[in-house]
Amino acid sequence: MNAQRVYAIFLRQWYLIRGNATRFVQMFIWITVDIVMWGFLSRYLGGISGSGFNFISVFLGAILLWDFLIQIMQGITMSFFEDVWSRNFLNIFASPIRISEYVAGFTLASILRGIIALAVMLVLASAMFGFSALIYGAAISLFLLVLFLSGVALGIVAVSIVLRLGPAAEWFIWPIPALLSPFVGVLYPLTVLPAWMQFIGHLLPPSYVFAGVRTIVSGGAFPGTELLLGIVLALLYIVLAYFMLMTVYKKAIRSGLIARYSAETVN
Repeated sequence: MNAQRVYAIFLRQWYLIRGNATRFVQMFIWITVDIVMWGFLSRYLGGISGSGFNFISVFLGAILLWDFLIQIMQGITMSFFEDVWSRNFLNIFASPIRISEYVAGFTLASILRGIIALAVMLVLASAMFGFSALIYGAAISLFLLVLFLSGVALGIVAVSIVLRLGPAAEWFIWPIPALLSPFVGVLYPLTVLPAWMQFIGHLLPPSYVFAGVRTIVSGGAFPGTELLLGIVLALLYIVLAYFMLMTVYKKAIRSGLIARYSAETVN
């Protein structure tokens, strides 16, 4: 893997964000809406329950972490879509850049996007609702690691789907986080779900993060084993997602599909 090529892919995405205020601002619109809406809802629930339960730390914290995963996923998918929308995709693969370098550059871009988004979310949540991630202690780093790895895996899968089905399939990608959120128990434990949904939830790494959040806030022990399992699962999914991408890419090369890549279809 050539580090300069990876950096070039990353640098292009950085210039796109830095040089266009619209791209920069759109990173924060939905996360700001989420924080405001769930922050006030958490404050309201805390006020009427009288139980002393910290709704801010559980609900608002969970939404903040889930939005971080979404930003990581979108850091990869949006980078890919930028090449598709600008019709630069074929130019990239006419160069010596390998698919591994291409994905690595996107991953670096997603790290930048995730860090910026996380910083903004923490500042807003702290200023408006007094939320502090320090309540999670050292577990916050493992929470973020699991979510980062999960977001990378989802992003690579999304790129594979669009590469196989064509740019019009991007509308399949945007709902993915919303479709997964009921299974990972962002706002509730998996035990409230039907058995078949619990089974799927236990296979998804983020579910261990949100279970850990509720455990720590309720005064439970550090969920080290669960978080380790989440990390292992997330790494496994990255390997499988990359294998999926390579399979789709090689098939596109062999069949000539990649040369017919257009804004409508690649059938």
